Amino acid sequence: MERCAWLGDDPRMMAYHDDEWGVPLHEDRRHFEFLVLDAFQAGLSWRTVLHKRENFRRAFDDFDPEKIVRYDERDRTRLLADAGIIRNRQKVDATIGNARAFLDLQDREGGFDGWIWQFTGGETLQNAWTELSDLPAKTPEAEAMSKALKAEGFRFVGPTICYAYMQAAGMVNDHVTRCFRWTELGGGA
Repeated sequence: MERCAWLGDDPRMMAYHDDEWGVPLHEDRRHFEFLVLDAFQAGLSWRTVLHKRENFRRAFDDFDPEKIVRYDERDRTRLLADAGIIRNRQKVDATIGNARAFLDLQDREGGFDGWIWQFTGGETLQNAWTELSDLPAKTPEAEAMSKALKAEGFRFVGPTICYAYMQAAGMVNDHVTRCFRWTELGGGA
């Protein structure tokens, strides 16, 4: 069974690749989690973030935006002292602000899921990359998503972060064609 080469031989990365990455996501709270984790990944490896994921869940109240939006200076101090997560003040502050933007967008649109999927026309974009090096860092869809999220008040949502989010949330199928997950997730159909 062949997998995408980016995950290496790390069992946690393999499980993430096999069970989550590229699976179409339609649950608002998980969307928020993926946005937060992809923002924290900026400048780092996904492996680093994935290995701290449970710590992030604990530290950020299981990514509940209703709780995060009420964080105060005491919470910021607690987060910046937590060695189990990535301690970056800008990313912590962005997460708190993004919780407000997320809730505002949810309220206005009746949910985040339907709004975010507009950038792929409500469907997973089926790519057919043969090599890992073929995958783009960003696409026109990711650029449009980034622009729209920034207009909604989100931070740490540049086009490269948005494309990583689209990959994780199954808005694009970026498994390489020889990976067993490419076909399972609709590639070649």
